Amino acid sequence: MRRYEVVMGLEVHAELATETKLFCSCPAKFGGGPNEHVCPACSGAPGMPAVANRRAVELGIAAAIVTNSEITPVMTFDKKNYFYPDLPTGYQITQITAPICRNGRVEIETGAGAKTITLKQIHIEEDAGKLIHDARSTLVDFNRTSVPLVEIVSNADFRTAAEVVAYLEKLRSLLSFAGVSDCKMQEGSMRCDVNLSVREVGSHALGVRAEIKNMNSLKAIAAAIEYEAQRHIDALETGSETLIQETRRWDDDLGETFPMREKENANDYRYFPNPEIMPIRIGEDWIERVRNSLPEPAHEKYARMVGPLGLPEADSRIITGSKNLSDIFDTTTAAFNNPKEVVHWIVVELLAVAKGDNKGEDDIAIDSGKFAKLLELVEEKVINRNVGKKLLKLVLTEGIDPEDYVRKNNLGLVNDTGAIDEAIRTVLSQQKKSVEEYRGGNEKVIGFLMGQVMRSLGGKADPKVVGERLSSALQF
Repeated sequence: MRRYEVVMGLEVHAELATETKLFCSCPAKFGGGPNEHVCPACSGAPGMPAVANRRAVELGIAAAIVTNSEITPVMTFDKKNYFYPDLPTGYQITQITAPICRNGRVEIETGAGAKTITLKQIHIEEDAGKLIHDARSTLVDFNRTSVPLVEIVSNADFRTAAEVVAYLEKLRSLLSFAGVSDCKMQEGSMRCDVNLSVREVGSHALGVRAEIKNMNSLKAIAAAIEYEAQRHIDALETGSETLIQETRRWDDDLGETFPMREKENANDYRYFPNPEIMPIRIGEDWIERVRNSLPEPAHEKYARMVGPLGLPEADSRIITGSKNLSDIFDTTTAAFNNPKEVVHWIVVELLAVAKGDNKGEDDIAIDSGKFAKLLELVEEKVINRNVGKKLLKLVLTEGIDPEDYVRKNNLGLVNDTGAIDEAIRTVLSQQKKSVEEYRGGNEKVIGFLMGQVMRSLGGKADPKVVGERLSSALQF
């Protein structure tokens, strides 16, 4: 029986974190009404020259640095010619002759061990617009036109879906922590094209290639790879269909890929140098300035968290798995210098509240100063942890000031031991059966009695103090 292996290369598009578009001053931010962020330059009006965005080039340099790539001393832009309704000029400004960098590498880890994924190149290019289809017509939104991207082109080094997912997760970490892109796949700021073929094990010839376009979910990417690989194997084994070089789309509802068009080759695009944009020289001094400005990468932060800070590995992995969580950790710790408490509240409490509001890790927006004040109120025993958890939701969803809220709503801890003792006496007189059970040896019932006392105190007493005084009262 013949055995096969899957051979894959990836083209990853990441939207650069610039304020403005690649060749004009229109906002590059996500959202906005249709054609709200458009000017004559990015809508393809004739006679409008393209002026390169310096910040986009700097972010391209940062992408090159974190992927261990060789930066091109003098980069140029080219025109890639094709007709599509969301491309108003009839060509895309991109790089092929002298891209910003080549020959990079990214180290990944899977269950099968470590592996190096090599990169052919990274180039800077402009995005196209967006087509909106309905039953009667197709509309065009040019907001995304000329938004700056880097396209990261790997070599055909992937053999499994697990390797692809590990690479995309590593790439997302590298780019987001470096500030190159927010890499929010759900918003389309990181998208992936998978080029896949199948060949017999031992063969060095590549099979017929299919490209699965514009994937923006790790789960969907893994499923599409499994489906497409099996489709190729079935075709080779049974002759059920003739494989052709083509572009395909993934239907997540049906769990299948479908043909879009035959796959073009580079010469079909009639690339030629863009004469409107001068070559850009990238000197060593510019590279060093960018290198020195890069924030702490995820793997170094992880090592610092589990090393000098002594934080749990699992919690540290969660924090460094998201640039947003990492930033919340840093800014909150700067205001409340207790890393262990900050990590606990983020991993256990904050993520639980966010999940309840159907928000992912990258969607959490919390005022770190108010978050730190809340943790300080708990640490100083102004409020107990249960009240703190309730206030955390209000800080996250309504932006309350926790200190003001505690004062106005009288949520401070009951520190009067006389009031606590009175509440205990009342509960014990009302729950005589439970008291007898406890004194008869059923120590578990103290949890019930504890809950009754805390309820009578409005949940505002220190559970430790209540527990000690309740235990003492039950001895008589």
